[in-house]
Amino acid sequence: MMLYLYLAIFILILGLLLLWLAARSQKSAGLPGGRIIYTDTRAWGSKLEKSLYDSSLGLTGKPDYLVEKDGQIIPVEVKSGRAPEEPYDSHIFQLAVYCLLVEKTMNRKPPYGIIHYENRDFAIDYTDDLRKSVLDLLIDIRSNERRSDIPRSHNISLRCAKCGFRNVCEQKL
Repeated sequence: MMLYLYLAIFILILGLLLLWLAARSQKSAGLPGGRIIYTDTRAWGSKLEKSLYDSSLGLTGKPDYLVEKDGQIIPVEVKSGRAPEEPYDSHIFQLAVYCLLVEKTMNRKPPYGIIHYENRDFAIDYTDDLRKSVLDLLIDIRSNERRSDIPRSHNISLRCAKCGFRNVCEQKL
């Protein structure tokens, strides 16, 4: 009888330890509390989730995580490296696109999304203004797709060196 009591106590302690380790792991990944409903990382196996896609916008994307918390869906984008003072505009727009895709494909508008850096997280509110900025940016991108004379938008040689269009660009640095 005493053996069963010790075994029950051991299993209870082991269960609590596993719950604590899971919560710690989720926090270190920059994830808010809640249930992970989507992941685009290979951390949990080789099968990746299907991309989010909206045909009306011609837009597709794969956020690193979608977390369901209190009935809301929160996109999480994980970036390697240390955080800048403020998130880069490109990172904010990438996250905003994921918010827009969640809104369009799941009919649930996220209140915010999270950009997770190695040493810091940023919660970015998904406001009507940010949504409009993303839609305006998509219009600009679509209108420039057919142009052949788009000027380079920067003077950063490292950025040019890593560009996928470097071999056909007449303005490379």
